[in-house]
Amino acid sequence: MSFLIDPPWLYANGRVIAHAVPPERQRPLALATIAIFVVTSISLYLDKGWTKPIWRLCRARSGRDWMLNSGVFKMDPDRAGTPTHAVSAAIFATYPFWLWLGLRHGQD
Repeated sequence: MSFLIDPPWLYANGRVIAHAVPPERQRPLALATIAIFVVTSISLYLDKGWTKPIWRLCRARSGRDWMLNSGVFKMDPDRAGTPTHAVSAAIFATYPFWLWLGLRHGQD
């Protein structure tokens, strides 16, 4: 999971849930999906030990490196300060929106 990958992935998950899951099961599945994304992504950003297999698989130096750079950018994750943390928190806050948007578009 990374800031570049998570929004489109959440959107795609929402579309699949809306299209392929019976209406009465969509809400619990959507809540579980967003919980998994948020917990995993924030844990990666905070470099929690259990996330090491994820970021190593992605060939990143750390979970925060993966979240910020996604193998594309060159930000120094060790120098992330208050502005970077604030922008990251704002991006995390958009995660439910991307899933909701996918759910909405998947119902069409």
